[in-house]
Amino acid sequence: MKGASLCCLLGAPAAALAFAPAAAPVGAFGVGVGRSTSSRFLSAESAEAEAAAPPASVNDSLTIPLTYDEMIAQASKCMSDAYAQGMTRQVVRVLLPRDASSGQLGEYFETDAEVTNRRTSNEMKLVPPDESWQGGIMQLYRAACPTAKDLLRKLSPTTESAGVPPRIAEDRSVDESGVDGIGLLHTGEPASAEGGGGSGDLFGGAATLPSLAGDDLCAFVQPSQEAIEVVSDLSSKTPASDPSSPLIALVNPQWRNVDDALDSASKSDSVFGAFASFLGGKGSVLRQLDELGYRPSYTLEGYVCKGGNIRMIKRFDSDWIVFAENDSGDAYVKVGNATERPSYQDVEKMLDDEGVGYKYARDLGMAPKL
Repeated sequence: MKGASLCCLLGAPAAALAFAPAAAPVGAFGVGVGRSTSSRFLSAESAEAEAAAPPASVNDSLTIPLTYDEMIAQASKCMSDAYAQGMTRQVVRVLLPRDASSGQLGEYFETDAEVTNRRTSNEMKLVPPDESWQGGIMQLYRAACPTAKDLLRKLSPTTESAGVPPRIAEDRSVDESGVDGIGLLHTGEPASAEGGGGSGDLFGGAATLPSLAGDDLCAFVQPSQEAIEVVSDLSSKTPASDPSSPLIALVNPQWRNVDDALDSASKSDSVFGAFASFLGGKGSVLRQLDELGYRPSYTLEGYVCKGGNIRMIKRFDSDWIVFAENDSGDAYVKVGNATERPSYQDVEKMLDDEGVGYKYARDLGMAPKL
């Protein structure tokens, strides 16, 4: 959602953005080269095995994670596979854990999801970061930040080899207002105020940026359009095309995957496009991210269609796969796939083609169960 002061609200998970993903196994910059050495991260061997697999097998292997741990494992593996193919700058969109007892609108207070305890974390619901979160962007941040930390821990080679998770620093200085729900997570060495880069805050200070080595991991949590300069400053420290460049990810950026009229207009190179970008259209931001080498690697998003929960998933090397939740609520059934991100109308047609009726009709016995 865009505010009058050019602020951009949270985008649904989900991750394709407007810049086109590279075809597998193409590198992040449109060059058909991968890494000559094995990835330093989680799934180097599986990445090499899957690089030669035809897209159909990747599509067939995708399922919707039902628990928080399953989602973290699936997303981190995809990020590692993408890194092994040369994608050092990634855009990742995931669902967020939400307390199962706090899903009702209109409540004054909603309990934050608990993900530090493995048992309770798998009791959390995985839901899209949409307008149903009563605490707004800061409540979303309290769910997105620990999720991003778990992604980095899972990716770290020390977690797998030595059983020792990395030290992850959280830097909130990248959030100029302090209430926009933006954070920076990294395993690198923090920079001094004199040596750091970034944009000035409300009091004229500067956000200090970490020093990242090749083995380091970094994630911007819920970056907004206003944070693009900080993203650019850090991403430009090492060339994205360098095989030793650290992995930098944008996790659940606040711009939407779908375009409104202003977004569409801002993608034009005309004067009108520049004016639309000035008013808050995301076109100029996407162009800048594209120049920096950012590509979507993993997207898991969802919404409601015909009264039932829909989930869409995409890897950097797969099509968009669409699933519908069954009537028992314990599994998702594949209903279709598409090379481009399917619209709401496309998903509705997939459901019709599969004979999936409205949820209320299925509940009343007026349509076949799913």
